[in-house]
Amino acid sequence: MNDMTLPREEREAKLEGMGCKRKRVEDVRFTQGKGNYVDDIKLPGMLFGDFVRSPYAHARIKSIDTSAAEALPGVKAVLTAETLKTVNLAWMPTLAGDVQMVLADGKVLFQMQEVAFVIAEDRYIAADAVELVEVEYEDLPVVIDPFKAMDADAPVLREDLEGKMEGAHGPRKHHNHIFEWTVGQKEETDAIFASAAVTTKDLISYHRCHPCPLETCCCVASMDKIQGDLTLWGTFQAPHVVRTVASLLSTIPEHKIRVISPDIGGGFGNKVGVYPGYICAIVGSIVLGQPVKWVEDRIENLAATAFARDYHMTTELAATADGKITGLRCHVLADHGAFDACADPTKWPAGFFNIVTGSYDIPTAHVAVDGIYTNKAPGGVAYRCSFRVTEAAYAIERAIDLLAQKLKMDPAELRLKNFIKAAQFPYQSALGWEYDSGDYETAMRKAMEAVDYAGLRREQAEQRAAFDRGETRQLMGIGISFFTEIVGAGPTRNCDILGVGMFDSAEIRIHPTGSAIARMGTISQGQGHQTTYAQIIATELGIPADMIDIEEGDTDTAPYGLGTYGSRSTPVAGAATAMAARKIKAKAQMIAAHLLEVHEGDLEWDVDGFRVKGLPEKTKSMKEICWAAYNNLPPNMEPGLEAVSYYDPPNMTFPFGAYFCVMDIDADTGAHTVRRFYALDDCGTRINPMIIEGQVHGGLTEGYAIAMGQEIAYDEMGNVKTASLMDFFLPTAVETPIWETDHTVTPSPHHPIGAKGVGESPNVGSVPCFSNAVNDAFAHLDAGHIQMPHDNWRLWSVSKRLGLTG
Repeated sequence: MNDMTLPREEREAKLEGMGCKRKRVEDVRFTQGKGNYVDDIKLPGMLFGDFVRSPYAHARIKSIDTSAAEALPGVKAVLTAETLKTVNLAWMPTLAGDVQMVLADGKVLFQMQEVAFVIAEDRYIAADAVELVEVEYEDLPVVIDPFKAMDADAPVLREDLEGKMEGAHGPRKHHNHIFEWTVGQKEETDAIFASAAVTTKDLISYHRCHPCPLETCCCVASMDKIQGDLTLWGTFQAPHVVRTVASLLSTIPEHKIRVISPDIGGGFGNKVGVYPGYICAIVGSIVLGQPVKWVEDRIENLAATAFARDYHMTTELAATADGKITGLRCHVLADHGAFDACADPTKWPAGFFNIVTGSYDIPTAHVAVDGIYTNKAPGGVAYRCSFRVTEAAYAIERAIDLLAQKLKMDPAELRLKNFIKAAQFPYQSALGWEYDSGDYETAMRKAMEAVDYAGLRREQAEQRAAFDRGETRQLMGIGISFFTEIVGAGPTRNCDILGVGMFDSAEIRIHPTGSAIARMGTISQGQGHQTTYAQIIATELGIPADMIDIEEGDTDTAPYGLGTYGSRSTPVAGAATAMAARKIKAKAQMIAAHLLEVHEGDLEWDVDGFRVKGLPEKTKSMKEICWAAYNNLPPNMEPGLEAVSYYDPPNMTFPFGAYFCVMDIDADTGAHTVRRFYALDDCGTRINPMIIEGQVHGGLTEGYAIAMGQEIAYDEMGNVKTASLMDFFLPTAVETPIWETDHTVTPSPHHPIGAKGVGESPNVGSVPCFSNAVNDAFAHLDAGHIQMPHDNWRLWSVSKRLGLTG
């Protein structure tokens, strides 16, 4: 049983622990079509639900006639707001402290809002019955432009809040105002700007986009009326939170509710919140005593489930004449749609936007964010980012380039001049965060050398001269982005959801034969948790990763956790895993000391077991210790090897990266080609380099989509213009550029294994990089700030405005 005589390298390789490019164990079932998704669930007597949705963005409901639908053979029930009022479920709380209609109550506030829920024997009958529900509407004035939402003559959108000048996050300034959130030193910042040698000011908009996961939102609710048990399967990124919300809404005791998240086909923040479909399926199952399934289609997903971004940021920088930044000032108009349903921690109505000082040593700053209601779908999810960090990174990285243009400085040199220095960490930002660690200059210089930045600038100068001579119609842009993200939500002292602290959990149980199972409070949507959590345990406990099973997503077996989003799996649940493993290792050391008849302090850990110090031939492998834990223990010690850890992090983690993009744009057509994209990430300790690379590739592809065309667009009447994949840009392998990845390693000093998280960094860093490349291409032509998304039509329009087209 003891193989500790083998060479250390051989034993480490056998473990496939941290740092190993271990293949994803999940892929075996996925590539063979053996995944288990919500729509694969089929229960006896299962019914199907479908929504009647509003064609109007803002209208009063004069009447709803459900009689024809109810008379259709196979229809079991039609729910409306009036039905839900009988069980006090017409409105539900949002994660942001607002309330939201489950089904339209009195009027509709956005196109595709849920008006009625039809339950039938199959989805085809349900779809037919939806067409038979007759709704009479009286259309009302529509507010789509966020800059007009607080005009004096703007219509009242939320009549349930009319006259209430106090909201969940403080005073309201207007009937369409949600909150004002401020942070920083206003008077000091104003004084800096008043005396600054150079200032910039620009409106930097981050348009409304959508995560658009491959699998849409769906659920199956099954109420056992005999036992009083409710089981809910769904595409939930936070199953325990859904269970808590379901209990609060239904008054069913939480221990009688089981929430299961099976395999999930992508989340990206879209599946954090609670949607009306979940509530209606639960109510339907309770009323009818049969399971009810709800699956949204693609148009419903794009038009009605949670959007992302829609932040309009007036960003100002103050600097000395030689480019040292002395102050930042930012005002944000945050379009939240019809309800404030953002999945932000309770105390942070604007998320972590105060990371807007970025990677720079800016001594004084002030931020104000005004949240407003409009006639759009609610949401504001963290689309592959941590709570508005992407918007913040976009604002500062565009602002840095605009300052460089005004100063006629190289944008890379301006960044190097203003970076937080390695010796300054841990660094206290002007807007309240303590950055844990970083070495920004090393990362930036490595990236500049890798892409031959000086050579690119020489090539660009030559190309611009050729363009001016009429020898080429190609514009060359070099985009730079250096971002710092804030992930790992979070410390319960300042992060919670509806009052529940944002800790996370792990339970590890070692069997007598040396295999193990770990149950987690997170849930994977493609991140490879089954692979990487096992690698952490393998390194910590000396058990081969292929002997460790990872289980997530079942609230009946997993310890309470806050779920997977905001790159929190590794920084929080990964830390819980390591801490639980260390509890087991401490007990294992006592058992080994007993077996070797030495004091436990005489032992040292060596890859997969313990050795006696000074007597390296005397060993006990972890496999031997596992067996002894069930039959040969020190006196008065309980049998078994298992532990639970709830990890409440002392701080967030702060991964960072340096991205470079080289883009060519045709001045006559606006068509672009990404010639090169280089992404250097520093996520601290790297658990699985291959999975990291896959995460970076996925995030970069999403960032490319957002920057270059992905948008949820509305006309002036509130009609969604991009509610199908015919109009919503989802890159395929044809459009996606080739990605070059690189890294530096700066471990987090407070994290048990030094890991910081990486899944969202490429989305955070790539969007401003693409945008800076586009703007850099036109910079010498005085094009001004070109807003996203940078699709061919918009770029051609810029060329036309500049008189470049024929």
